[in-house]
Amino acid sequence: MGGSSEERAISLASGCEVAAALRARGHEVATIDAAFGAIDRAAEERIRRARVGRAEAPIRVSPRPGALLEAEVIHGEDSLARADVAFLALHGGAGEDGTVQTLLETAGIAYVGSRPVGCALAMDKDLTKRLLRDAGVDTPKWLVGRSPLPPDDVVGRLGLPLVVKPASGGSSVRLTLARSIEEVGAGAERAAEGGDRVLYEAYVEGREFTVGVLGDEALPVVEIEPAHDFFDFECKYEPGLATETAPAEIPGSLAETLQEAALLAHRLLRLEHFSRIDFIVDRSGRPWCLEANALPGLTANSLVPKSALAAGLDFPELCERICNMGRERAERMRPPSTPIAAA
Repeated sequence: MGGSSEERAISLASGCEVAAALRARGHEVATIDAAFGAIDRAAEERIRRARVGRAEAPIRVSPRPGALLEAEVIHGEDSLARADVAFLALHGGAGEDGTVQTLLETAGIAYVGSRPVGCALAMDKDLTKRLLRDAGVDTPKWLVGRSPLPPDDVVGRLGLPLVVKPASGGSSVRLTLARSIEEVGAGAERAAEGGDRVLYEAYVEGREFTVGVLGDEALPVVEIEPAHDFFDFECKYEPGLATETAPAEIPGSLAETLQEAALLAHRLLRLEHFSRIDFIVDRSGRPWCLEANALPGLTANSLVPKSALAAGLDFPELCERICNMGRERAERMRPPSTPIAAA
């Protein structure tokens, strides 16, 4: 958990909730901040009591070199080397783009979630949208630039309002709903602050939905009704600023359409174990796929746990099931032992 991305605060909250849930199921759990090393139980409790929201504005930190692989449990044992499985509750940056996953695979450590290719595809919103479009899944029109594009050109091609955001990342960090040419330019400068490409997306007005995927099964659809114009960082993590209904109160045909599209996106992007796919349904009832999350939030206020609960799966059971998927994959991938013949 943790790490050095701008989603660090949410990741710490996710990780501590997962740790508590797995301990409730009888598992031995060690917690590691990927940026700074092991976390003790007192620190875990402080993180769990803290509230992610306005007070936790997105920040970047400079990690301690080698913190992840050198992390030790308080008793001095190498927690990663002896773990049955690493539960990744990292969001954004190196924790979700395939970097940490590659490191764990190289070290021969079992872990949960998607493998490096799937993580990289889902993290890159431009690639995600290209794959969705080519597969026939509707996604809003977009442009992307390595640096901010001329606002007049963008508005001429996509119209107003439009969404401006980094081409990678999540939690609506540095996202702007621009209603004027001036806001497009300012939003692009903000999106580019982290050194990422800038993605401009046509705004689709409608109802917001999300679909969690567990294993190879779509969970119940969740409807999100934010207090703001869109589901921004504050609405996601400040209690009371969004109403989330699970399962969504929509016709069964629409729920099935969204679930089928979510499964298609999950498979198309080569995601594994669990993910979350976000949608807007416009006024005509047409669904538009926005993006995919390879490691969605697992805080007390997160969407996948609420969706799983609507399917009859409480949070500790959800976390344990994900752990089992990681262990089973490691067993399948383990090369068969080859006897060495004596000369």
